Amino acid sequence: MKKISDYIRGFFEWLDHEYYSFQTSWQYRINIRTILFLLFVGSLATWGYFVLFVAPDQFPSKVLITVPAGASATNIGIILEDQHVIRSAFTFRVIEKLLGASNTLHAGDYIFKQPENVLTVARAIAIGAYGLEPLHITIPEGYTVRQMAEIYAAQLPRFNKASFLTQAMPLEGFLFPDTYYFLPNVTETTVIAAMRQNFDVQIQKIQPQIASSTHTIEEITTMASIIEKEADTEHDRRMVSGVLWNRIAKGMPLQSDIPIMYVTGKYDSRLTLADLRNPSPYNTYVHKGLPIGPVNNPSIASILAAANPIKSDFLFYLSDKNNVTYYSKTYAQHLQYKALYIDSRK
Repeated sequence: MKKISDYIRGFFEWLDHEYYSFQTSWQYRINIRTILFLLFVGSLATWGYFVLFVAPDQFPSKVLITVPAGASATNIGIILEDQHVIRSAFTFRVIEKLLGASNTLHAGDYIFKQPENVLTVARAIAIGAYGLEPLHITIPEGYTVRQMAEIYAAQLPRFNKASFLTQAMPLEGFLFPDTYYFLPNVTETTVIAAMRQNFDVQIQKIQPQIASSTHTIEEITTMASIIEKEADTEHDRRMVSGVLWNRIAKGMPLQSDIPIMYVTGKYDSRLTLADLRNPSPYNTYVHKGLPIGPVNNPSIASILAAANPIKSDFLFYLSDKNNVTYYSKTYAQHLQYKALYIDSRK
């Protein structure tokens, strides 16, 4: 009996062992399969996220993106994909469908300050979140149209420098230097209109001073553009204005370097004898009177100085390296000042 009981006990122990082994093996296989499945799903999701949703490496941050009027979600998706705003036009179309905005997408210019995923891009176009904010652009006093073009072209994506120069060059002197706030998608035509209107507004403020002058607004503005570069303080501006008007009244050439610098572009280097003989109508060494037009866009202070000069008998002036200006009634006195304050300090 004892042997039979031992046999039965041993059989059940073996059975129990085999069951435990089977259970452990099954759980192990289940765990492996689960882990492999989860890894596969996770990898697929990660791949899908980076391929379909994440912003492209070449995302055009701070660049205007145009969504054409009347374009379908499919066409917009293709446009955005071609411009590297999104990775997948199909994903964009699906998202817009889920948002219920496929037929109500907002056309216009968009700008994204930083790379955005397709969900953010799709939502922005669905609700018309253009991202356009006015740009703060300052045009310094005394800048020429060419200098203005460089400033605007560097900050306004839609600005056409060549078109601006064509339209603005005839308005040199009459585009008021100031701080402007323009949307990024503004065109050169709008810029010119705003600056020209501002000039008229500023001139209207000083109309009594303009009216009391014996000169036209064109003459005053041209004179002001020279004064802008010849003097810094209000007193010196008005003094230089008086000297230059005196020279014109006496039939003397103005002999100012500023207009010929405008022609040659030599603002930072010395003029040569050949420059001073340049037959340009802007050359006030060769031609008497004012040049044919303004040589920059002057400040309101210079315009006021041109309209309201300090009357004197002075016919000459020069400035030393400290911008101290010396005035003379005769050429001999002018040469003395030149020898004393300019030549002796070279």
